[in-house]
Amino acid sequence: MASALTVETLNDKPIGSYDDLLSIFHAAIKPASEFRCGAEMEKPGVFADGRPVPYDGEPSVRAILEELTKKGWTPDGEYAGGPLIALLRNGASVTLEPGAQLELSGAPLVNAHQICSEFRSHLAEIAPYSQAHGITWLGLGFHPFAKREDFVMVPKPRYPIMRDYLPTRGSLALDMMLRTSTVQANYDYLSEADAMTKMRVALKLAPLTAAMFANSPFYEGAPFGGKSYRAKVWLDVDPDRSGLVPTLWKKTATFTDYVEWALDVPMFMFKRNGESVVNTGQSFRSFWKSGFSGHKPTLGDWKTHLNTLFPEVRLKNTIEVRAADAQGGKMACALPALWTGILYDAQALSAADAMTSDWTHDEISATRKQVWEKGLQTKLRATTYQSLAEKLIEIAEGGLERRDYKSPSGNDERVHLKRLKELVARGECPADRLLDGITNARDITAEIIARCDLGAG
Repeated sequence: MASALTVETLNDKPIGSYDDLLSIFHAAIKPASEFRCGAEMEKPGVFADGRPVPYDGEPSVRAILEELTKKGWTPDGEYAGGPLIALLRNGASVTLEPGAQLELSGAPLVNAHQICSEFRSHLAEIAPYSQAHGITWLGLGFHPFAKREDFVMVPKPRYPIMRDYLPTRGSLALDMMLRTSTVQANYDYLSEADAMTKMRVALKLAPLTAAMFANSPFYEGAPFGGKSYRAKVWLDVDPDRSGLVPTLWKKTATFTDYVEWALDVPMFMFKRNGESVVNTGQSFRSFWKSGFSGHKPTLGDWKTHLNTLFPEVRLKNTIEVRAADAQGGKMACALPALWTGILYDAQALSAADAMTSDWTHDEISATRKQVWEKGLQTKLRATTYQSLAEKLIEIAEGGLERRDYKSPSGNDERVHLKRLKELVARGECPADRLLDGITNARDITAEIIARCDLGAG
């Protein structure tokens, strides 16, 4: 029976029981016939000298958003009269990270071909303004040139709260906000058990994913000596809200285990009457039990809190795979293709589950501390991440072949793994290609920009 409640009134509903906390996840369960994948792709913009494109002024990222409003995108402000920081169109959104990294959050789509087409269309839409103003959009995981002080933070209400709080938890938190970029993919689940299997497998494979997609080898204009500075940053952001969620590694895990973890994470804020109420000294569990300054938590507050958690795989109304660096044009669709093949084919998911079944949280956490430097040469027991990556690609290819979604040119989704497969076979990650001969470049800034230019394909 249809409900007369709107999203707004549901968000305003007080949390009365533990079941209310679980309801967000149970409500997201859907049949496999309705499964979709949504990709999120972040990218920093730079001028020819490597300076970051600012949010405001001319030229700026805000001006690009204004240009997009002429192409059917609708502004989505956080409050009436607020700054232009987000756009919506046909189930997709364009948003900004704190350092004005431009993010396309794609519409829920059926296959990786559609995701690729959507991303190419997005790049084409921002190209006229970008080219006219000397802006290049880069496909990599950490800003290759800029220092922290080169940024003015995007005026989104929660960002100053994060700016003030997160550095008390991790010394590289501001770098995460201002200088990192990622590609993520979001997946549906058909039951609580299915969600937990997907979460467990994806969490165990998160450091391997980070190694396969390591693509941020530069720091302030030069190679830093590793493969992924972004992966290094995430080791020192906030241990309360990041990492590998150990409570979900057991095969008996349920939604309750994720809720229990989330309840004990300190909050950032909640909103009342369009205003942000800072509340960084209290866990959500304490807020639920005791309130804060006369306020009692609502379902909307719980949703907001879930959005401020940053584990390598995040559970909301979808499963969000978060471990990878942003990629260059030839690899832009590899991450969603890889995980679509694993998570949306029962045989592939079972194979990935079996492959990781005896991996422990302690040993995988140990590899997470190495992949930023060693990439696919990271060792797990008697093998390397290169060998495991080859097995994982084989599993994903099987899933994609069985899905059998063809592009207009007749290729199935495996085509999006071709470049990744070639790199892994050589024991390389994307960072190795960016580094090849880079120190011999006459103008290293220009060479890095050329190699990372998303517009170059």
